[in-house]
Amino acid sequence: MTFTDKTVIVTGAGSGIGAAVATTYGEAGARVVVAEKDVKAGKATVNEIEKKGGNSMFMKTDVRLPEDIKHLVNKTVETYGKIDILINNAGVSRFKNVYELTVDDWDDVINTNLRGNFLCAQQAAKHMRSNTDGGTIVNIASTRAFMSEADSEAYAASKGGISALTHALSISLSEDLIRVNAISPGWIETGNYQDLRSIDHAQHPAKRVGKPDDVARACLFLTDPRNDFVTGENFIIDGGMTRKMIYEH
Repeated sequence: MTFTDKTVIVTGAGSGIGAAVATTYGEAGARVVVAEKDVKAGKATVNEIEKKGGNSMFMKTDVRLPEDIKHLVNKTVETYGKIDILINNAGVSRFKNVYELTVDDWDDVINTNLRGNFLCAQQAAKHMRSNTDGGTIVNIASTRAFMSEADSEAYAASKGGISALTHALSISLSEDLIRVNAISPGWIETGNYQDLRSIDHAQHPAKRVGKPDDVARACLFLTDPRNDFVTGENFIIDGGMTRKMIYEH
């Protein structure tokens, strides 16, 4: 897949999945805007892209702040002339006892993960609709939108909201030729993959824990113009875990 002449914004691109997505687009020839609130981490991703011959720009962005999002979008258009692809990856988790979760905890997760996704999509779409071929948006949700461990209420609610937001946007933006899909990752190891235990891999039907590159390749698939018949979908990338019935014996 080649993305030459495509401009891509990746939020939360300083580490983990976001960094992998950004560098993968850079290797595919895209102009990559690294949107990240951690300046050091964001610039490190830009350096990695440019080290491999890619074209990238860093934008300090806190998706909780509407003014940051508007500045990100406007600066991208000013620099590269257009926006073709948005990857809404920025997110936080807050796993806290349900009786102790505060309103501030709740609001921080919802405002980052869910409201941030919407505002980024809204602002980017305002420019995408001027493109002759529209644009594509991928929202990073989670398998926690469908299944849970204890004390994950704020995170689960935000990711469930992203799943619903995705299909709503896919319909609202369809007349402007903007496709919107989501990816729900399962266990994607962003630390030292070699430290994982054999049981960690074996419990997955795919027989391994996921890697950030697994999500990055799915982003490329969903945003490839040849796959323009796919919209409003939520791709689960979890090695089969959400299809596995588990009982304690």
